[in-house]
Amino acid sequence: MSAALTLATGRRSDGAFVLTATGEIDMSNADAFATALAGAHRDADGAPFVVDLTGVAYLDSAGLAALLPHVEHVHLLATPLIGPVLTIAGLAELTTIHDQ
Repeated sequence: MSAALTLATGRRSDGAFVLTATGEIDMSNADAFATALAGAHRDADGAPFVVDLTGVAYLDSAGLAALLPHVEHVHLLATPLIGPVLTIAGLAELTTIHDQ
């Protein structure tokens, strides 16, 4: 059974491309997350884009692995629940993480 995950894209008022994830990201849906990240990178025309994880309640190693190929191109928005997971995984040393 797959965990509930909703993925949406759009642009902020400043023109930045945003991929918003809501729900849980685990091995059951990490491929969909990875596909959405690749699409966001393409749609942002190679410019840095935002991955909004403020609606994510759970993120496992499969979700972290999906993020790794994009760390040079993303800015992450995270909650106090997910932020430490990203930091412990070493993503804070590779990309920008903003707490919400």
